[in-house]
Amino acid sequence: MEFRIERGALTDAVSRAARVLPARSPVPVLGGLLLDAGPGGLSVSGLDFEASARIETVADTLRAGKVLVMGRRLLDICKVLPEGPVECAVEGSRFTVAGGGSRFGLSVLPLDDYPALPPLPELRGTVDAAEFASAVGDVAVAAGRDDTLPALTGIGLGLDGSTMTLAATDRYRFAVRTLPFAGKAPDVTADVLVPARRLTEIARSLGGAGQVSVAVDAGSIGFEYAGTRTTVRLLDGRLPRHDKLFALSDPAVAVLDREPLVDAVRRVSVVADGGSPLQMTFTPGPDASVLLQAGFEDDVASQRLPAALEGAAGMTVAFNPAYLMDALSSFAGARVRMRLMGPGQRAMITGGEGTGTPTHQHLLMSVKPAML
Repeated sequence: MEFRIERGALTDAVSRAARVLPARSPVPVLGGLLLDAGPGGLSVSGLDFEASARIETVADTLRAGKVLVMGRRLLDICKVLPEGPVECAVEGSRFTVAGGGSRFGLSVLPLDDYPALPPLPELRGTVDAAEFASAVGDVAVAAGRDDTLPALTGIGLGLDGSTMTLAATDRYRFAVRTLPFAGKAPDVTADVLVPARRLTEIARSLGGAGQVSVAVDAGSIGFEYAGTRTTVRLLDGRLPRHDKLFALSDPAVAVLDREPLVDAVRRVSVVADGGSPLQMTFTPGPDASVLLQAGFEDDVASQRLPAALEGAAGMTVAFNPAYLMDALSSFAGARVRMRLMGPGQRAMITGGEGTGTPTHQHLLMSVKPAML
């Protein structure tokens, strides 16, 4: 096996494949990356018990062949290689990497012990890469991080004809985002639960991929884009349905400029130690405003902002400041709309347009206001 490749292309392929490698594994070969050089270029593959990835890149193959080497060690080497062409070859029981006057040697792992990569599941359709990556980021902030509740560490992915729905919840918040989906068939459907960490990694790697092919079967989900094919094992279970939860009866509605609100929440929550809440007191009228307050005793902070309030004579609600910041930061528009049911009840945050069904919704549970 022998091939030449640009240092940037090799580093990119190795780093993307290495993301699926297990941090620790009782099976040593699962720490390896499989390099396969052929007439079509180079493919770099990795897998663990939960995910797999295969990245294809341009390379000049002088001698076709395969080799299995420790993935993270190869990635470390790629990061320190000088810019320019790199020559790679198998010499006996060693894989050599040379470029810019530097030369490295790696011992090879037994190919016969390496499992076959799982096949891509059934193709269901395609989605715009940039919009999909944005949607995953919007909902991932609400995914749980408690491994004792594995279903809540996932992102629900639903397909229904021409719509993809992504959802996540940790029981205290619930984020949902819908986006267009080009189904392979008009009646395509799916309802699966994908590990949030894995889906976030895939979304971050999309870049300018254009269209992403989505493939789903009973046990796994796959994505194919820009020379990359990756699969992820699905989680068992389903997220709670959000339809009735999101239906708020006669809420008060507050509309605020998003960026000043984000800045104010960040500023005021500096004194909100120990999970203490951030309180928002809405005052209607010609000079309608919201007063943000946090802290206890002498360590307090406050800031007042303009806010339009409809449907209430006035209201005070409070939120976990970190959850509120996550929710507000997941929106990109100039304004946000808050639908409020009152202290200790549900509150819905959407974009500020206020027309039609929102494509991005973030539900928060308000908490008991603090005694400031």
